[in-house]
Amino acid sequence: MLKGFFNVPAPINEPVLNYGPRSLERVALKAALEAGRAQQLDIPMYIGGKEVRTNTKLEIRPPHDHKHLLATFSEGDASHVTAAIDVALAAKADWESLAWEQRAAIFLKAAELIAGPYRAEINAATMLGQSKNAYQAEIDSACELIDFLRFNVEYMTEIYKQQPPVSGKGVWNRVEQRPLEGFVFALTPFNFTAIAGNLPASAAMMGNVVVWKPAYTQIYAANVIMKIFKEAGVPDGVINLIYVDGPVAGEVIFNHPDFAGIHFTGSTKVFQNIWQTIGTNIHKYKTYPRIVGETGGKDFVLAHPSANADVVSTALVRGAFEYQGQKCSAASRAYIPASLWPAVKANMQRDITSFKIGPVEDFENFINAVITEVSFDKLAKYIDAAKADEGVEIVAGGSYDKSKGWFIEPTVLKVEDPYYVTMCEELFGPVLTVYVYEDDKFDEILEVVDKTSIYALTGSIISQDRYAIEKATTRLRNAAGNFYINDKPTGAVVGQQPFGGARGSGTNDKAGSMINLLRWVSPRTIKETFDPPKDYRYPFLAKEV
Repeated sequence: MLKGFFNVPAPINEPVLNYGPRSLERVALKAALEAGRAQQLDIPMYIGGKEVRTNTKLEIRPPHDHKHLLATFSEGDASHVTAAIDVALAAKADWESLAWEQRAAIFLKAAELIAGPYRAEINAATMLGQSKNAYQAEIDSACELIDFLRFNVEYMTEIYKQQPPVSGKGVWNRVEQRPLEGFVFALTPFNFTAIAGNLPASAAMMGNVVVWKPAYTQIYAANVIMKIFKEAGVPDGVINLIYVDGPVAGEVIFNHPDFAGIHFTGSTKVFQNIWQTIGTNIHKYKTYPRIVGETGGKDFVLAHPSANADVVSTALVRGAFEYQGQKCSAASRAYIPASLWPAVKANMQRDITSFKIGPVEDFENFINAVITEVSFDKLAKYIDAAKADEGVEIVAGGSYDKSKGWFIEPTVLKVEDPYYVTMCEELFGPVLTVYVYEDDKFDEILEVVDKTSIYALTGSIISQDRYAIEKATTRLRNAAGNFYINDKPTGAVVGQQPFGGARGSGTNDKAGSMINLLRWVSPRTIKETFDPPKDYRYPFLAKEV
């Protein structure tokens, strides 16, 4: 084994490429998109060192072109979940005993593979499978995933460096960070390829073994992530990728005595059900499982009368409609003072009218499709209900079409009731609801913002008045785990804005920070005494002379 205190390369945020006309990255990405559409993949599960295929084949089609078949994947059953757990536990001893710098090297290599030879492929897979435009794919599947891997290696070393500051005379005190005793279950969402890669990788980086189940609608890009992990040198069995129905997987995993933790991003309802199941089964486990989850949001933008209307409208159209509002951080409710509303409304109508909507392969399209027909139908239902409600004004959008893809026109609703259903419920689509308040009611509206939603993920205050900014920052301190001043509530960057919320939005364990990695280790304190006592008697027991 190598000996030395090693410094890892200092992490830097991966530069975002712009994909402008005639740029080299644009040419490469266009070629990767064409290659992806020109073939139909047969995507396997990855259990141990084996590619596992079954006779149950499910289809992957682009959300923006649902008549085109991109790939099929093999759906597994309970036996595949059991097999994944078994091979993970078999790989555990060798993986956790591997020197930390060797684990670090694997994930640093994965970051470089994404930054270089796999960049176009993983971005194209995200565009085709999840209907993200080129820029949204770049900041997600390339840059954010690279950043997660690089910065987590740095955070890992910082955790290992944390040692007791004092060792008494003749004593050496030290702390080691053990991986969890058992396996970790990574349950990942459709909307961010970076999250799909980070949830299994962050736990594995700390010496854990992982069973990874992605959302079916993200499998096309998850397959590329797994290829990268394997090429980077992740040993067989350390990360196992399975495609199994959620309840089927849960029945096996949450009843297994070696279940040690879950790393989750998804809906609040699913997470609450998982938590309840773990609580019911708590007597079955060797250890108390770590439960780490980031769930929904009903994210707000609050404008003060002092705000600049152009800043407000830009924050709203970007924050609400980039990636069709399918970010857990997306702006979905806004509170605008009456004095600013005419200008903000005109700006949003102008901008939304200029949006081009269509498939991701056409780089002029700012808006693409929502993820599934189920999502499309849900959003259409809310829009239709708003059209029929006398208390709601359709400010912009309101149309939808699923003849070729699941296209929902970016829609802005103005409501008379600040507690109207679309102000409270998470829609996860390109629908923004606005409530206009009287300028002198800013204090009252702070209370409304804080109490409207069960969620507390992201939010922003837009103001030129520093007293108002301070007041909002203080009064809304529990309303958002990521709070923005004079900006949209989306776009957290690893190493800059650790991400996560509380209340109904999750455990706030801050992905992209040391806080998250600490959840995947169990510290052991070691005290070594060099000249231990050889007699039980203390001096105070001595007889008076």
